[in-house]
Amino acid sequence: MPSLEEELFPSTPGKFKIERSHHMNRQLYRCFASSSTVFLWTLFIIALTASYISFQSFIDSGSRYLTASWGGIQWEKQVRSSAQIQRHGGMSVLVTGAAGFVGSHVSIALKRRGDGVVGLDNFNDYYDPSLKKARKALLETHGVFIVEGDVNDAKLLAKLFDVVAFTHVMHLAAQAGVRYAMENPHSYVHSNIAGLVTLMEACKSANPQPAIVWASSSSVYGLNDKVPFSESDRTDQPASLYAATKKAGEEITHTYNHIYGLSITGLRFFTVYGPWGRPDMAYFSFTRNILQGKPITVYRGKNRADLARDFTYIDDIVKGCIGSLDTSEKSTGSGGKKRGPAPYRIFNLGNTSPVTVPTLVNILERHLKVKAKRNVVDMPGNGDVPYTHANISSARRELGYKPTTDLQTGLKKFVKWYLSYYGYNNGKLVN
Repeated sequence: MPSLEEELFPSTPGKFKIERSHHMNRQLYRCFASSSTVFLWTLFIIALTASYISFQSFIDSGSRYLTASWGGIQWEKQVRSSAQIQRHGGMSVLVTGAAGFVGSHVSIALKRRGDGVVGLDNFNDYYDPSLKKARKALLETHGVFIVEGDVNDAKLLAKLFDVVAFTHVMHLAAQAGVRYAMENPHSYVHSNIAGLVTLMEACKSANPQPAIVWASSSSVYGLNDKVPFSESDRTDQPASLYAATKKAGEEITHTYNHIYGLSITGLRFFTVYGPWGRPDMAYFSFTRNILQGKPITVYRGKNRADLARDFTYIDDIVKGCIGSLDTSEKSTGSGGKKRGPAPYRIFNLGNTSPVTVPTLVNILERHLKVKAKRNVVDMPGNGDVPYTHANISSARRELGYKPTTDLQTGLKKFVKWYLSYYGYNNGKLVN
């Protein structure tokens, strides 16, 4: 029997071609064997790399889950506990912007009377977030849990509605301020339009659909010179981007009411002030600057006319908000489908007693016992309007709304809070 060597290398000259062919086959075999090895190693390395990437992605996902500000068994337990209704015939309310000025006051008022309340706030830095954190701490003492998240987060909203069958939504989250719109216009579109649509989508898909009360603004009256402002007056001449986004919000909510049967009430707030207020508001910044001995800028209108505002104390606004929730009828849709017509309402919430800005400063001087350094200048074209005055007959009739706090009384309460919160004693900052 020929050896393996003989088979591969025969000695017979007549077999040269076959021998050459066998030699070539052997070379090809070695080549393919070597290529297969490399190929297998390549596959192994690719598989190992893919496994590592997949594992790293799993670790990252787990890390994101563990560090997320919402989600998990404990989080759901807190949400359900905060939403628990403690009175007969009560409601369960999702309050957006709950760490804000109006939102914090409304949340506490609802919780005090036994309603379930869950807050939502993104704690942005439009003004000092520490004030929002302090409001959050105050809310926690009243048993209100605040979810830290953005109203644009559709997954978060869906999760909240999955955990709690909210009967009502009090939508107060928004990018506020008229003048800031000239610096950061996109923030207004993001919060006041995109955020509103995201919330409407969550509400129309919820089962049951909640009734919605949301904050529009007196700014929608814009350049309208008919006073007092009534809900039926024209609102198609906004003087600022902020006003334009609020007007857009009224049109958007009307659309969701018409198509999906959402019960919607819009509230046009008139210059809200009081304890725990917003630092960007004139009364707040005036107080700060007067105490610090800094000059304040007081704007005046055409022909040197004083600007005037329908200043409305926070407690009166809260009464209007709760009255709106109490009188709102149920939404008529289910799972995104309309079953019948639902109510759509808009109300002015004001004080009906406009006061000039110089008078506001006079009152602050008396309460602070410090004279203001006034710098009176003409009003720039930054979106502000010279005069606001609310006609509240509709709110009085439909909501039982009746403001009871005048500016003198309201500012006295604000100053008392301000001095306490910021550590003043007899008008001097205590270190």
